[in-house]
Amino acid sequence: MSTIFTKIINGEIPCYKVAEDENYLAFLDINPNAKGHTLCIPKKEVNKILDLDEDAYLGLMLFSRKIGKALEKTVDCKRIGMTVIGLEVPHVHVHLIPLNEMKDATFQHKVKVTEQELTSLAKAISVKIE
Repeated sequence: MSTIFTKIINGEIPCYKVAEDENYLAFLDINPNAKGHTLCIPKKEVNKILDLDEDAYLGLMLFSRKIGKALEKTVDCKRIGMTVIGLEVPHVHVHLIPLNEMKDATFQHKVKVTEQELTSLAKAISVKIE
């Protein structure tokens, strides 16, 4: 059975897309820890990050770095945090989270972001990708 992320990749579920290439997709988290919280995923459905082959793992990290650099230029924050947990969705995903305080990284404090903010933020990040 396809994960929610595979359904997003296939266009069955909409997302606030930040970037995409032939192997990876980045989109905004709709239940974010902080404004700009972005998910980077491989298009190939793999449950655990350490189960990715080495090329896919390194490719995901390079893709995530590129997105994180653009995110850092877009959202006012002290730094971009990166975490991989993977318990809620059995599809590898890297969280890129703008951090100002430790609580921003805990997944226990969420912020509300409107659809309009998500749309404009996704566009703003995407134009800063190098």
